[in-house]
Amino acid sequence: MSVTTTPHLNFRGDARAALEFYHSVFGGQLTVVTNEDAYSVERPEEAGQVKFGQVLGGNGFSVMAYDVPASVSYDQGDKSSFVSVRGDSAEEITGLWDRLADGSTVLQDLAPSAFSPAYGMVQDRFGVVWVLDVAVAYDPAG
Repeated sequence: MSVTTTPHLNFRGDARAALEFYHSVFGGQLTVVTNEDAYSVERPEEAGQVKFGQVLGGNGFSVMAYDVPASVSYDQGDKSSFVSVRGDSAEEITGLWDRLADGSTVLQDLAPSAFSPAYGMVQDRFGVVWVLDVAVAYDPAG
């Protein structure tokens, strides 16, 4: 048996644009099912909004998203969650960073840190905060 964890991001009308952006950054397969596709239109103006969406990268990256219907309360909040992307090398993380930071607000420049050869944080144009770093083994003695 195996278990995977996938961030599921909630939006109010921006899920398709966000998923398309993440697909452009991470690659892989993009799936978008609208309310109309799923025969679950509550309001005509929400027919084209995302009922189910995901990006599955060949490198293990995955993210899901949907548009919260207007009939349901929604408040993204301030830093309610971070999406962490960890890679094997600074080169890999730098390539992702360069694409993800485009149009985003840099909260912490991508640079070496005390715990990683490369660490940075951005808030994308959809309000999602991303933390990117190179995964290294933890040394409790060090």
